[in-house]
Amino acid sequence: MKFKLDENFGAGTIHLFEKAGHDVHTVLQESLQGASDRNLYKVCGKEQRCLVTLDLDFFDVTRFPPDQIEGIAVIRVPQNPSLSVLEQLIRQLLQAMSKMSIKREAGRNTHLYF
Repeated sequence: MKFKLDENFGAGTIHLFEKAGHDVHTVLQESLQGASDRNLYKVCGKEQRCLVTLDLDFFDVTRFPPDQIEGIAVIRVPQNPSLSVLEQLIRQLLQAMSKMSIKREAGRNTHLYF
């Protein structure tokens, strides 16, 4: 699956996705840091990528409709999480996704709140 990681994710997280066999790009690699949520959403739709983010604004399905993008995984973390906590949550997300798909399907919500 193709993913775009929001700007809060580092190299360790990228490697977790790659190790799991996914095609991953990051907001930082593409110089999209500071881009509006709307613009990031549009880029993910155009590239057919699932967005992985910590940004709770993406919970709003009226602003970010599920049928317009390959998926959105919003990861809820404690305030100022350590790198190890963030990477553990990503491992859990990848494990959950190995059992169920977040990929867009007709009539199916593509938001995953984790």
